[in-house]
Amino acid sequence: MKARATTVAIIVASAVMTSAVMTSAVAMGAPSASADSVCSPWTLGTVASGFGTLENLAFDDRGSLLLSETSLLGTGSIRSLQPDGTSGVVVPDVTSPGGLVTDGDLLYFTTGNGTAAGLFDLHDGTVDTVDVLAGERSTVARGLVMPNGLVALGNGDLVVTRNLGATTGITRIHAGEPDSAETVRTDLGTANGIASDGDAVYVANTFEPALSIAVLDARNLAGDARRIPVDGFGPFTASDDMTVGPDGQIYLAQNLAGRVLRIDPESGSSCVIGTGMPLTTSVEFGGPGWDRNSLYATSFDGTVRQLTPP
Repeated sequence: MKARATTVAIIVASAVMTSAVMTSAVAMGAPSASADSVCSPWTLGTVASGFGTLENLAFDDRGSLLLSETSLLGTGSIRSLQPDGTSGVVVPDVTSPGGLVTDGDLLYFTTGNGTAAGLFDLHDGTVDTVDVLAGERSTVARGLVMPNGLVALGNGDLVVTRNLGATTGITRIHAGEPDSAETVRTDLGTANGIASDGDAVYVANTFEPALSIAVLDARNLAGDARRIPVDGFGPFTASDDMTVGPDGQIYLAQNLAGRVLRIDPESGSSCVIGTGMPLTTSVEFGGPGWDRNSLYATSFDGTVRQLTPP
C-alpha cells in the first residue's frame, strides 16, 4: 500500500507540474508565427467539448471519430464521437491511452502514456487492439515505456514514440511477433508526433529549443535521418502529433502554441493555418461521414475542433 501511495503521489505531482507549465505558457501567449510562407487561415469551429484530457484521434470505416481520453483522477478510456454529436465509450478503463490507428474494424491504441512512466522509466506500457464491433480486446506488445505516438507501416509493423525520460526515441513492433519490441533509434530527441506517407516516416520532437521533424526511410528506420526545421521554441511551443494530408503535406499540432502548421516535406517551407486552439494534441483529416477536406483536432482541454480550408 505504501508503494502504491508513493506512485500515486508521484503521478499527481507530475500532473500538477505539467498543468502549471501549460497554464503559464498559455498565459504568456503563443509564440509569434515566423513560418516561412504566408497561407490563408482555415476556418476554426468547435465540434464537441466536455471530454476529459484528449490525446489523440482516428476515424474508423463506420463513421466514428475515436478519441483517446485521459483522466488525472483515474483511468482513461477510448471514446467515440458521431457526426450528429452522439458520444460513447468504446474501451473503458484504459490507463493513459495515447496514439490510435485503425485497420478496418480493428483499433490499435497505446496504454501507459503517462508523465511518471517516462520520467521514472516504468515498463508498464502496451499496444492493445479492440474489435470495435465485437468489443474484444487483446494486447499486441508489452513492456513499453510511455508509448505515445503510434503509426502502422505498410508491412504491418507498428512504431511507437517516447518523448520523456532518459531514453527517448522510437520502438518498432514487428508484425506477427508481439514480443519483438525493438528500440530502433534514440537520436531523435523528445520524439512525440509520428506519421507516414508510405515511403517515409516523420517524427516530430517536442521540447528541444530548436524543433524539427526527422524524415526516415520507412524501409530502413535506422538509416540516415533528414531534418526539417520547425518554427517555434520547444519548451513554449511543444510540437505534438501530426498527420500527412491527401496533398502530401505534413500537418503538425503545436500544443502550447495552440496552432497548426502546414509543412512541405520536400522544401521544408511552412505556414500557420490555424491559431486559437489551446493545448492542441493531434490532427487528422476527416473519415467516412465527416468532411474529408477538414482537419479535426483534439486538445487537452477536452474539445474536438475542426479546421476547414478556405
